[in-house]
Amino acid sequence: MKVKANNNISQPVFTGIYNNKMLKKGLEFAAKNSSLFQATVSLGLSTIARPAAILLTPDTDKENKKYACAKSFSSSAAGYIMLLLSSLPVAKAVDNIDKTPGKYLKNKTIEHLKQGEKVLAHSKKYQFATQLFKLGLGFIIAVPKSVLTCALIPPIMSGIFNKKPPDKINTSAPKDKNITFEGLYSRTTQKLSKGIGHLMDSDFVLQMSDKFHKTNFEQHIMSLTDILLTGTFIKQTKDSKKIEESRKKALIYNAGISTGLSIAGGYAISNALKKPTAKFIKKFSEINKNDAKLDKYLEGIRIAKPALILGTIYYIVIPLISTFFADRFDNNRKTK
Repeated sequence: MKVKANNNISQPVFTGIYNNKMLKKGLEFAAKNSSLFQATVSLGLSTIARPAAILLTPDTDKENKKYACAKSFSSSAAGYIMLLLSSLPVAKAVDNIDKTPGKYLKNKTIEHLKQGEKVLAHSKKYQFATQLFKLGLGFIIAVPKSVLTCALIPPIMSGIFNKKPPDKINTSAPKDKNITFEGLYSRTTQKLSKGIGHLMDSDFVLQMSDKFHKTNFEQHIMSLTDILLTGTFIKQTKDSKKIEESRKKALIYNAGISTGLSIAGGYAISNALKKPTAKFIKKFSEINKNDAKLDKYLEGIRIAKPALILGTIYYIVIPLISTFFADRFDNNRKTK
């Protein structure tokens, strides 16, 4: 007796990473809250990988290593806390526009940004316009983040490396106040949605979306944010009375070298990975073609790629180079 095989029964197909649930969640997170995704990547790498790389740098002054580690800890902590608090309302506000664009955008704006797509959220122009606010948030808070980063270095040096700061610093936290925030978050995000929608209606944002939606704008915004962060940090370090004068130059050189090399290396690697990324996106799209969130995943890939490239270079590769050369420059300056 022969038994016919039932060819109608669909057999499970192993597609590896392409339909991995954790990957999809991560990509969706990157698309919805790109600033916080970038900060999360930075937090993980800067608190583990970067300090390890710095401490393993050969022939480098131990104190300079400690200050470089303290800067890494303070930068990641300051950035994550500030972005966590500020990005959640912005991400929710943009999500409101995603769901009901007619409530927050003019009809002519919707038609302009649709770019022939049936669904506004699938349009590259619309994605550019919304990411301008999500990723741009990191640029906006770059200055206060750098100020906080510089201010946190002395207490971190004291707490982690048991090094007493030159001046006494009052690090006591203010007493908690019993504040009720019922309904405040919802009202805030509604107002933000209206404000962002009003800005998206402007000719400036529409012209920007026309001009730059096909560019590597995600990486451009991240790079500009890094430049502003570094410039502000250097200025704050020079003016700081809490950081030892003998350690300022090494910190400044380290920050400048790290940012310069990471941006240059980031663009070089991003260009080198264009073809592999295109192949990955094609395969990913084929396997997940029936997934309703495919466009969000693809948007997330465009955010995750530069964030991971810049993060890996900045927090793992560059620390070995920048800490070594910053120490050399500082020693050469002292011997002159």
